[in-house]
Amino acid sequence: MSLTKEQTINTIAPVLRMRLTKGGQSPIIRFTDKTSVPAMSLSLPDAADDNAVIAAVTKTVEGASDVKAVAVEGVGAFEVIYAAEKSAGRVAGKVAVVTGAAQGFGLEIAQDLAAQGAYVVLADINDTEAKKQAESLQKQYGPDRAMAVAMNVTSLESIQAAINETVKTYGGFDVFISNAGVLKAESVKTQPEKDFDFSTAVNYKGYFLCTQAASKILAAQHKADPAYLSDIIQINSKSGLVGSNRNFAYAGSKFGGIGLTQSFALELIEDGIKVNSICPGNFFDGPLWSDPDNGLFVQYLRTGKIPGAKTIDDVKKAYEAKVPMRRGCTTPDVMAAVYYLIEQKYETGQAVPVTGGQVMLH
Repeated sequence: MSLTKEQTINTIAPVLRMRLTKGGQSPIIRFTDKTSVPAMSLSLPDAADDNAVIAAVTKTVEGASDVKAVAVEGVGAFEVIYAAEKSAGRVAGKVAVVTGAAQGFGLEIAQDLAAQGAYVVLADINDTEAKKQAESLQKQYGPDRAMAVAMNVTSLESIQAAINETVKTYGGFDVFISNAGVLKAESVKTQPEKDFDFSTAVNYKGYFLCTQAASKILAAQHKADPAYLSDIIQINSKSGLVGSNRNFAYAGSKFGGIGLTQSFALELIEDGIKVNSICPGNFFDGPLWSDPDNGLFVQYLRTGKIPGAKTIDDVKKAYEAKVPMRRGCTTPDVMAAVYYLIEQKYETGQAVPVTGGQVMLH
């Protein structure tokens, strides 16, 4: 069965990226209709499948010392861009996609990854804000170090379009962080069905759809280099480990997410993909909790989740008192877990708590 043009690009680019890796860092493989540099010619067999494409790419570039571009008749060209100097940091040279990255915790994850040497793709349904934040990272770290893509995690078509754009820009990616999430807190006695469906669609189904689309690119890279490992990391919650009063839709979707993580891990390790979840405690200072109109402190005050609480400050103090370390979770706390999972080659299918002792595994 012949591949479509998009499928061909999504197979060629990741293979080139792996085959042309030098000194542990992969080049950017940028798709273009025309190239201004000398290009090697790559011929694909008729009715090519992904195995045939991989074989053709390997044969073309094997032993080549200075590949600037590879041209494919009927498809386009793939420019090969090596960094002027080797970047430093815990994820130096890796490409990381972060969903829900236009603001809040997702943005802070992307910013920290960029500071640690990664190329970051800010994926968000609010693509206007994502582009603004990507431009800020470009000014700080360089024009190639960040990009923004529109992504609605409840739509496979939208996710696939974002993946396609990422591959055309970077040639592939190494880390996919499924961070996008929503929360609708209310009593089980009164919550509208549409709110339950919304939480489930974003937090649970969205994780499945993102993994389905992302795993195909990561698997192609592993097929090109069997020693290569990649990561899918779901940002889950402590509510995925213990129930949450008057917050059942969120907790249920997060419990389900850990089931997906364990199941994905069992299947995808054959493609060199490690799949793990991180279960943070409460980010009290982030917009999810502190937004004055729709934050959780406001929602919990309104729904009476904390008996006797009369102000937002009362609700916050009640939640801080539940944490043995007496504070909320922060981005550095969670990033330590992110880097651990990426660096640890012998860990998959885990749900790592980062809760200040509020939730302990047993």
